[in-house]
Amino acid sequence: MQTRQLLWNILKFLLFVGLGGAILYLLYRSQTANYLAYCQEQGIPSEDCSLIDKLFNDFRTANHFWIFAVILAYTLSCVSRSMRWQMMLRSIGYSTNFWNAFFSVMIGYFANLGFPRIGEVLRPTTLARYEAVPFEKAVGTIVVERAIDVLMLASMMGLGLLLEYDILWGYISENANVQGMINGLLGSRLLQIGGLFFVLLFAAGFIFRKQILAHPFADKVLGFGKGIWEGVLSIRELAQPLIFTLHTLFIWLMYFTMTYVGFFAFEPVAHLPPSVGLMVFLFGALGIVIPSPGGMGTYHALVMAALALYGIATLESFSFANMLFFTIQIGSNVLLGIIALLYFQSKKVS
Repeated sequence: MQTRQLLWNILKFLLFVGLGGAILYLLYRSQTANYLAYCQEQGIPSEDCSLIDKLFNDFRTANHFWIFAVILAYTLSCVSRSMRWQMMLRSIGYSTNFWNAFFSVMIGYFANLGFPRIGEVLRPTTLARYEAVPFEKAVGTIVVERAIDVLMLASMMGLGLLLEYDILWGYISENANVQGMINGLLGSRLLQIGGLFFVLLFAAGFIFRKQILAHPFADKVLGFGKGIWEGVLSIRELAQPLIFTLHTLFIWLMYFTMTYVGFFAFEPVAHLPPSVGLMVFLFGALGIVIPSPGGMGTYHALVMAALALYGIATLESFSFANMLFFTIQIGSNVLLGIIALLYFQSKKVS
């Protein structure tokens, strides 16, 4: 069983890495062709025309003060997220050490670079290991966090639509046939079979509910579910709801700031206003949501799509996407993730 689980985990890892890597490779290949065409126009020999060299040179010549500002904004968002998490845990009776909470958050982000969303499991697992917090209750608080994140992302998309309506709606109209997608889903045989399966499953559960509830395993499942629900209800027992709200707003302000101050690091996009920064941030956020390791490939593609709306050449937008992606994921998540691993190695299990 353990061997089978290990093989399944390896397969998932290869699948997700392969997805992100394939998208990134296709982007790299298309931009290589564009760069070679540019070199030919400029009379530059092809042997002196390496896209990798251009990417490294763009990063080397970037304004590193603003690169550091990106890392600082991201770190501050993680600090605020950790403090907000502590508030939810306190509301259900669990006082935690800030560093344990902070480095648990960083362990989660670090793990997401390998397996998308596995960090949502490792984060409460790590905290429960070093604090007297039941795993299922920690999971419940994270469910609340994710619901709040969805609301904040939707709110910022609404703000983006308000500020850049013509550009954003034009992009959606050209690239997404929403009604066609809905009709396609409703007409999908797989969806119909799946719906029938869940109806039958629900009916069977209702008919045999007494036998199911009498089984010892049901007690464990119900206890686990109750713990998650208690974590979810933590939002109702907050001692300082205003501070919680301010943390939430600050986290998302820092997310936007990471993108916008990143503009100042790279001359081809330094002139773009904050409203464009918001749009690039929103497109990039959607790229992170798509299940590839840390948004690899998907983040690049959507940041490039956003910048293309404002006339930024694909070669420059590809450089900028790489600059932000590797600054946040390598300069922040990997570095802080390694520090978190070293931190927990030095601590005793609770």
